[in-house]
Amino acid sequence: MKKTDVMGVAFDDMTMDEAADRALALAKDGAGAYVVTPNPELVLMAQKDSAYAKTLAGAALTLADGIGIIYAAKLLKRPLTGRVPGIDFAGALMERLAGSGLKLYLLGAKPGVAERAAANLAERYPGLDICGTRDGYFQEDGPVIRDIRKKEADVVFVCLGAPKQERWMERNGAAAGAHLLVGLGGSLDVFAGTVQRAPGWMQKAGLEWLYRLAKQPSRIGRMAKLPGFLVKAVFWKDKGGEVA
Repeated sequence: MKKTDVMGVAFDDMTMDEAADRALALAKDGAGAYVVTPNPELVLMAQKDSAYAKTLAGAALTLADGIGIIYAAKLLKRPLTGRVPGIDFAGALMERLAGSGLKLYLLGAKPGVAERAAANLAERYPGLDICGTRDGYFQEDGPVIRDIRKKEADVVFVCLGAPKQERWMERNGAAAGAHLLVGLGGSLDVFAGTVQRAPGWMQKAGLEWLYRLAKQPSRIGRMAKLPGFLVKAVFWKDKGGEVA
């Protein structure tokens, strides 16, 4: 499986379908494997935090969700096949999980959101077995892990926000007994209908970040890091693009 280094983080260079097929295989036979979707902010964090860099490196799949990663890869002259947005990847995976006999658990967001998301997803993907839900406002991991094990979940969508969700998956994936865990940030809010995605044309143009900024002006501080990230990519020095 080809991986491409983008400023110290090794991304899987694959299409949406390839990523979803690989995830389904892990959902059947994995053992606490997890999926991450680092954006530029998280790549910069990994450069400064060796423990977090190790967490990302331990992922079974590292997907290029954001347009900033795609731009950086081009600047580094090692273009990726394309974006694999986490929420669309989740949809492709759920299409494959529906009717497969595999069980999905939803973890994260505010109280009540995961339950609404579960109801919507069950309607959208007939045959999808959502075996349990839990909000993200827990103080101890133990009860959550025990519930996931009790429900015999094969796949867990972990929506705790980065970098918390990646660290949680690395720390608890094996103990939870799930085959695959997927870090999906705020996706449960979208699935529940409490947050709207950008119009389709903005998604295709890679402008979803602009829509989110318009809806949440408080994100301006995070968005302001992107130009600096791309400038850093121009001057990035390493030993090559492909990772074994």
